[in-house]
Amino acid sequence: MIEESTKLVRRMYDEAWNEGKLDVVDEICAPDYVGVGPYGDEHGPESVKSGILTRRQAFPDIHVTIEDIIASGDKVVARLTFRGTHRGEFLGVQPTGQEVIWSGIWIYRVANGKFVERWHNYDMHGLMRQLGAIPS
Repeated sequence: MIEESTKLVRRMYDEAWNEGKLDVVDEICAPDYVGVGPYGDEHGPESVKSGILTRRQAFPDIHVTIEDIIASGDKVVARLTFRGTHRGEFLGVQPTGQEVIWSGIWIYRVANGKFVERWHNYDMHGLMRQLGAIPS
């Protein structure tokens, strides 16, 4: 199960995020998937795809690097680094052309070979500071 869980994480970030293959989300997230985070929750694969698309529109060259994957039982944790150039509106911030980098940690629960739950946190403060939306 651990190897299967780490493969799901790699598919999420290599294929869905980095390559924009959003159909992958339907394959790796259960229909009743719930993602909980400090900046809004996700319900179902369509919500996940919408979140990815929003970020890919704001940062068209976005690239996610998986720094670490740790799996135990039905949980898998990914420490991630996001990089991209701000070319589209993001949370009310108009494009700056600024290259940005931010990090986060995602914890997924896997059942029947799919993600069923996710908890995450990422450095939104640092990202918004880089975009000039928050003073340094």
